[in-house]
Amino acid sequence: MDNQAQDARGMKRGAILTALLIGTFVAFLNENLLTNAFPALMREFNVAASTIQWLSTGYMLVIGVLVPVTALLQQWFTTRQMFMSAMALFLAGTCLCAVSPGFGILLMGRVVQACGTGLLIPLMMNTIIALYPPERRGAAMGLMGLVIMVAPVIGPALSGLIIDTVQWRWLFYMVIPVALFSMIYAFVYLKNVTELTKPRVDLVSIVMSTVGFGCVTYGFSQTSVSLEPEGYGSIAIGSLLLLLLVWRQLKIKEPLIDLSVFRHSTFSLVAVLIVILMMVLFATTTLLPFYMQDVMKLTAFATGLLLMPGSILNGMLMPVSGKLLDKFEPRLVIVPGLFLIAISLWLFTGIDSDTTQGSVLFNHILLFLGMSFVVMPAQTTGLNQLPRHLVPHGTAIYNTLQQIAGGIGIALFVGIMSSGANRYLHHSLNPTAMHEKTQSMVSGLQTVFWIEFILAILILALGWFIKKPPEHN
Repeated sequence: MDNQAQDARGMKRGAILTALLIGTFVAFLNENLLTNAFPALMREFNVAASTIQWLSTGYMLVIGVLVPVTALLQQWFTTRQMFMSAMALFLAGTCLCAVSPGFGILLMGRVVQACGTGLLIPLMMNTIIALYPPERRGAAMGLMGLVIMVAPVIGPALSGLIIDTVQWRWLFYMVIPVALFSMIYAFVYLKNVTELTKPRVDLVSIVMSTVGFGCVTYGFSQTSVSLEPEGYGSIAIGSLLLLLLVWRQLKIKEPLIDLSVFRHSTFSLVAVLIVILMMVLFATTTLLPFYMQDVMKLTAFATGLLLMPGSILNGMLMPVSGKLLDKFEPRLVIVPGLFLIAISLWLFTGIDSDTTQGSVLFNHILLFLGMSFVVMPAQTTGLNQLPRHLVPHGTAIYNTLQQIAGGIGIALFVGIMSSGANRYLHHSLNPTAMHEKTQSMVSGLQTVFWIEFILAILILALGWFIKKPPEHN
C-alpha cells in the first residue's frame, strides 16, 4: 500500500483533484437548486408540499444509504471506474429530470441523481487522503470545502433566476454540459489511487439499511400529516429492520460499519446532536422558500438572494470556528453557537403575514451564524475521541446521519406544516379565501418553529456535556 501511495502522489495530482472537484461541484449545486423551486413545482405538477418534499427527502435518503457502501466499492473498483460510474448515474438522472412529463418521473430522476452523488462524496474525501501526504491534505481539503460552500451560496439564487425567467427544466438542462465536460476531463486525467482488495460485500446489510431508513422516513412523513395506521406501521417495520441491522453488524466478522464507535461517549453525544441539528436545519431551509414566496409574495430570485448572506457567512466563519476549537474547550465554541440557533428559531416562531424581509434576513443569518460554530467543531470533537482505526467508520456514520436526519426532518416538518395548515382551514369560516389560505400556512409554520425551538433547547443542554476527549496516538 505504501508503494501505491507513493505512486499516487507521483501522478498529476492537480489534474486528478480538478476532475473530482468539477464533478463534486455539479452534484452539490444540483442538490441545492431545487428547494427554492418547490413552490413553482407544486403548481406545475399540482401536488401538495408533503409530496413535493420527496424530491429532497428521497435524494438525501439515497445518499445517506450509499455513503458507507462507497468505502467498500472503492476497494472493488478503480477510482476512474467509480467516478465515471457516479457521473454517468448523475447525468442519466439529470436527463430524466429534464424531460420528465410528470412528478413520478421527476422523482425517479432525482433518485438516480442521488446514486451518483452518494458515490462522489466519499470518493472525493478518500482520494484526497490517498493522493496527498498529511502535510498537504489541508490545502486540498480546503478546496473541497470551498466547492461544498459555494454550491449552497449560489444555488438558491441561481434557481430563483431560472424559475423567474425561463422554464424550470433549465435547472437540469444547464447541468448536462458541465457533467459531460467533467466526464471527458476525468476520462483523460483521472487515474486510480486506491488499492483493490475486494473485501466481502454484505448485501443483506445494504438492503436492510436501505429499506429500514426508507420505511422510517416514509412513516414520519405520513404520521405528521394524518393519524392513519399506515405511517405508524411503516415506522415500526423500519425500526425493526434497523434493530436487526445493528444486531447483524455486531455479529458478523466484516461489518458494513463498525458500531463499536458508539462505545465512546463524546462520539455518541455528538451523533445525537447531529441528528437533531440536521433535522432542524434542512427542514428550515426547505420551508422558508414556501413562506417567502407564498406568504411574503417574493419572487424565487428575490428569495434566493435573501437567503444568500447567511450561507456566505457560514462558509466564511467555518475556518474561524476551527481555529477557536484548537484553542478552547469544545463546549465554549459549540454552546454559544447552539444558543444563537435557539434564539433564531424562537424569533422565527413569531413570523406572520406582516413579517418584513429584514426580519427574515436577520433570523436566517443568526441561524447560520450559530451553525458555523456547531456543525464542524462538534464533528471534529466526536471524531477526535476515536482511535485512528475507527475514524473512517466514525466519519461514515456522521455523514450518513447528516443525510438521513436531514431527509427525515424535511419529511416530518413539511408534514407538520401541512397538517397545521389543514387544521387551521378546518376551523376557518371561509377556508377558500386567499387570506385564509395564507394564514393557514403561517399557522403551520409557527407550529413547526415552536417544535424546532424546543429541540434547539434540548441540544443546547446536551452541548454542555461535550468535553475535549483524550488524544489517541
